[in-house]
Amino acid sequence: MSERKHCLITGGSRGIGAATAYRFAKAGYKVTFFYRSDDDSAEYTRQKIHEITYDVLAYKVDVRDLDAVESAVKEAVDTFGPVDVLISNAGVSKIELFTNTAPAEWNRIMDTNIGGLYNLTHTVLPSMISRHSGSIVTVSSMWGVCGASCEVCYSTSKAAIIGFTKALAQEVGPSNIRVNCVAPGVIDTEMNAVLDDETREALCDETPLCRIGTPEEVADAIFYLAEDTSSFITGQVLGVNGGYIT
Repeated sequence: MSERKHCLITGGSRGIGAATAYRFAKAGYKVTFFYRSDDDSAEYTRQKIHEITYDVLAYKVDVRDLDAVESAVKEAVDTFGPVDVLISNAGVSKIELFTNTAPAEWNRIMDTNIGGLYNLTHTVLPSMISRHSGSIVTVSSMWGVCGASCEVCYSTSKAAIIGFTKALAQEVGPSNIRVNCVAPGVIDTEMNAVLDDETREALCDETPLCRIGTPEEVADAIFYLAEDTSSFITGQVLGVNGGYIT
C-alpha cells in the first residue's frame, strides 16, 4: 500500500476477530479493534500485533452502547485517520430451545449482533460516503443461511446480517463503497468450544473437507473481500465452511 490504511474490527480480542486484526496488521494496515470484556485476551492480541506494528489500538467497548461506539471511533480516527475498512465481527450466541429463550436473552443477542452492527456502521459510514471510498465486511454464519435448531435467535440475527449486507451494498454502491459478508461454517473458536466431541465429529463428517476450519482461514476471506483484489464484488456472501451444504 502506498498509503497505510486504517482498519477497524469489532470482537477483535480472540478467535476470528483476533486473527483478522493480525492479518491486516501483517499487510501494513493501522489496526483498531474493539472488545467487550476479556482484557487478558485483548492485551495478548495487542502485544502480538505490536510485534509487527506500533499502530494498534484496543478499546473496551460494548457495541450495544452507541455513545461508547461513537466515542471510541472518534479517538481512533483522531489517532489513525478515517476508517478505510470496517469489519463487524462482534457477536454472541446461546444454544437452547426457542421455547426456553427468555425475552432478555433474545434482546441480548439481537442488540449485540444486529444493534452493534447498526451502531458501528452508522458511526463510520458517513465519513466513507464523504470520501467516496471504503469497504465494509460483515460476519454472519452458515446458520444465518440455513438456520440451526436450538439456535433460533442466533440464526435469526445472522440472517439479518446477510439482509443488511445486501441492502446496504445497493444503497452505498454509487458512493464507491463495497459491502460484503463472510458466513463461516464450524470454526475452531471459543464460541464452538461448547460443542461436545460427538457433535464436532458429526459436523466434520458432514463437511466435505472433513475438518473444522481455523480463524485464520476466515481472516483470509475477510481480507480478500476488503482489499482491491475484490474491487468488483459487493453485496455478496462468501461461505467459509469447507463445503458444508447449507
